[in-house]
Amino acid sequence: MALRTLLAASAVLAPVFATPPICPIGPLAPLSCHNTTAIKNTCCTEVQGQVLQVQFWDTQPATGPANHWTIHGLWPDYCDGTYTQYCDESRQYTNISCILEAAGKNDLLAYMRKYWKDQAGGDESFWEHEWGKHGTCYSTLNPSCYTKYHPQEEVVDFFEQVVRLFKLLPTYDFLAAANIYPSATKNYTNTEIMRALHRVRGVNATIECEQGQLYEVEYTFNVKGSVADGLFVPVEPLGEGTNGCPEVIQYLPKNISSTPVVNNTETCSSGLV
Repeated sequence: MALRTLLAASAVLAPVFATPPICPIGPLAPLSCHNTTAIKNTCCTEVQGQVLQVQFWDTQPATGPANHWTIHGLWPDYCDGTYTQYCDESRQYTNISCILEAAGKNDLLAYMRKYWKDQAGGDESFWEHEWGKHGTCYSTLNPSCYTKYHPQEEVVDFFEQVVRLFKLLPTYDFLAAANIYPSATKNYTNTEIMRALHRVRGVNATIECEQGQLYEVEYTFNVKGSVADGLFVPVEPLGEGTNGCPEVIQYLPKNISSTPVVNNTETCSSGLV
């Protein structure tokens, strides 16, 4: 099945515990970043409507499995690379694991513990940071958008959608399909990597490097409907700048022996707080 079809099919599965607004996602539904006037219904069209699904390739310290990228986050911006952050001080939660457990999302949490990793071992703090900095800024995840709102259900929606998209974007496999594998001896060209990532979506990804080493990929979308359960449409990145990588790039293997010990210490009481 084509990736775009998979994205559409996945995105319309509403989370069990959420009651986001019912938004049109058909051919005539508004697509974020395509409005020419002020957005009237900010619950069904994202104000920060360019959405980036961002992944890490951590090698030293290593995070996640040796043959899999890990999650960084899901970032919104104003369709030009600029963005706001930490948009709601009242929703800077410090108990993400507890929120997900209370919602019965144990499988989601187990997946995050494997694939959404912090280089220092502070996974919980990392999730709190991504929610507080980026998640609180989605207009379609504002609590006022929900019917019969229950506290923090938008948090559940956010993490479910991040993981849902991540599962459909297996960067390691995309690169491997082009014979691009982590190597301590072989380098790859910028063009080879960009072509491999373009092939699967029909649009460019953005890659980032540090000291000539590949460490991050960003996949850009516009959204029809709510981020909670809308349709994510692959688009060319706008305003993201250069890809930060030289023409010859190292894609190093992970040093699994350097994987940090997780230092989470969350204790949860029953029920959403």
